[in-house]
Formats: sequence, structure tokens, C-alpha cells
Amino acid sequence: MNQYFKRSPFDWLFAALVLAGAVFCLSRYYAYMDYYEVGILVCAVPALVAMAWFWRPIRVLVLAVVVLSLWSIWIYQGQLPRANTAFMLKYFLASQTAIMWMSVLFFLSTLFYWLGLLVKSQATAFANIASKMAWVAVLAALVGMMVRWYESYLIGADIGHIPVSNLYEVFVLFCWLTTLFYLYYEEIYNTKTLGAFVMLVVSAAVGFLLWYTFVRDASDIQPLVPALKSWWMKVHVPANFIGYGTFSLSAMVAAAYLLKKRFPSAGVLSTLPTLEVMDDLMYKAIAVGFAFFTIATVLGAFWAAEAWGGYWSWDPKETWALIVWLNYAAWLHMRLVKGLRGSFAAWWALIGLLVTTFAFLGVNMFLSGLHSYGTL
Repeated sequence: MNQYFKRSPFDWLFAALVLAGAVFCLSRYYAYMDYYEVGILVCAVPALVAMAWFWRPIRVLVLAVVVLSLWSIWIYQGQLPRANTAFMLKYFLASQTAIMWMSVLFFLSTLFYWLGLLVKSQATAFANIASKMAWVAVLAALVGMMVRWYESYLIGADIGHIPVSNLYEVFVLFCWLTTLFYLYYEEIYNTKTLGAFVMLVVSAAVGFLLWYTFVRDASDIQPLVPALKSWWMKVHVPANFIGYGTFSLSAMVAAAYLLKKRFPSAGVLSTLPTLEVMDDLMYKAIAVGFAFFTIATVLGAFWAAEAWGGYWSWDPKETWALIVWLNYAAWLHMRLVKGLRGSFAAWWALIGLLVTTFAFLGVNMFLSGLHSYGTL
């Protein structure tokens, strides 16, 4: 791990570029920002630098997102109709196009991860292709979100907003966050075989996203409802979906754990990490998710007080968020206090995915409440 803490000239150069970008944003857009947004930007600088220093692939990802996003803005020239006429926008960089590329690449990445698991003679080659496709899909997702943010302002200054406001946008957020966390663990544990399982949940989310796009025209940028016109959205929603993403990741690792334990001699499962490694990964993913989900829940209470006049109203979304929190709090308690391990812990993590899915999606489908802006 010492390699992550050694500073190189490229580390300092990246830090300088991030700082310069923040200074530029403040100098140009300060008049349009409230002090909360200024605080978010200021805190984002050391956070992003720290992440890039700790995990160096982030440097390349961030720089690629910035370059492609700025290129797309330059091509737009302030005219939204150019999304249908300019070649690079129409086929690569416009938000909806980039998100479609993301969808295709996530499907292909899942396919190649499974080929790597099933075809032992070409396992390494297939797994490497799958991993690279996952990285490019994350890049496409982030570029799509950045460009969508810009496009919302081209529609109108009163329409513009960060793209985490509806079910379509948060599904994109879920896909790239879950994948990015998996790619981090893939490098830390030096194994690519778990991608066959983790990317299944990402592909399922992409499948829903495509259905939601083409059947419900969900990709259209819509004005924010009054409750969402708050800086709280910029921090509450991403923190919430780090939780959802890592909980989903832990559940898919749990599925791999249970299969390997049930069929230890099965050739197709022999290349999976050891049960001890998968157990440790489950724990770390849930611990990270629980921390961010706790932060999101607290921030959500403050947001509710500002928007609706009370910190807690037992709205269905709030109630199910509490159920998710209690579920993983109990899991971590049993792990840390009682030494919870093995199949029981894995089954609990897997069933937790059902609870999380209902809180994430089921509430929007079957229940109504103050969070009705996320309905299907």
C-alpha cells in the first residue's frame, strides 16, 4: 500500500490542475453561487486530490472527463440543436449518446467478464478486455452526466441543474458508482473474476435504464420541482447512491461466495478468490456503504426540514431508508461484536439487496409520498 502514498511530479501536477480549475470556476461563476455551493467546491478540491493520490487511475479518469466535457461544450457553441447536427455530439459526446455508449459498454463488459470466467484458456485476455470496457463505460457515463448538466442550462437558466434529480439520472449515477467501486476492489484484491457477478447488477440497472428511456421518454431534461431546488441535493443524492452501489456490490460478492462454498470443486468457480477474500470484500463494501448511507440519511433529514418543515415525516422513502440502515447496522454489529462470518453473513448480504432494491425502486413503483417526483 505504500505505493499509494508516494508523491510523484504527476501527483502534484494533478493537484495543481484541480486547484486551478476550482479557482477558475470561482472567479467566473462566484456571483451565481451561494455560500453552500462555494463550500462544496472548496471541499471537493482536497477530496478529489486525495482520491487521485490514493488511487492513481482516478487521475486519468478525471482528466479524460474534463477534456471530453470541455470539448463537447466547445462544439455546442451555446446552441442545443447542434446535438443533432455536429458529428462528435450526435454520435459520441451529447449526453444521451454518451449514456447509450455507457449502456452498450457495460453489457459488453459483463459478457467478457463471464467469458473470462468460463473460457479458462483465454481467461486473462477476456478479463482484461472486460475491465477496460468497464473503465471506458464509467468515462462515458461521467461525460454524459457532465454534458447533460451543461445541456440543462442551454434549455434555460431556470432549468439548469446537477443531473441527479430523477430516476433516470440516478440510475446512471448508480451504474458508474457501483462499477468504479468494483474496479477499485478489483485492483486492491488483484482479481477480475468477481466482475462476472458484480457487473450483473450493473447490467440489470442498465436494462431498466434503457426501458425507462425508450418507453417513458425519461431522458428528457425536466425542470426541478420546488423541493429539489436546494444545494442539499448535490450532497445527499451522491452519498445515498454510494451506499446503494456498495450494498449491491456486496450482495453480488455474497452470491459468488455462496456458489463457491456450495460447489467448491466446480471448475468454473475455481478461479474465484478464496472464501476469506470474498468475506473481507463483503465487509469492506458494506462498511463503506453504511458510512455514506448514514451521512446521506442525516443530510436528508436536514433537507427535509428545509423543504417540508420537519426533520422526519415517516414518508415511505424515509421509512424504507431507515429499514435499509437498520439492516446493515445490524449486519455490521453482528460482524464486529459477534464475529459474523460465512454463509449466514453472505445470505444476509444477499437478502439485503432485496431490501435495498425496494427502498431504491420499489417505493417509487408501489408507494406514494413526499418523494413522488421519483415515481415511474
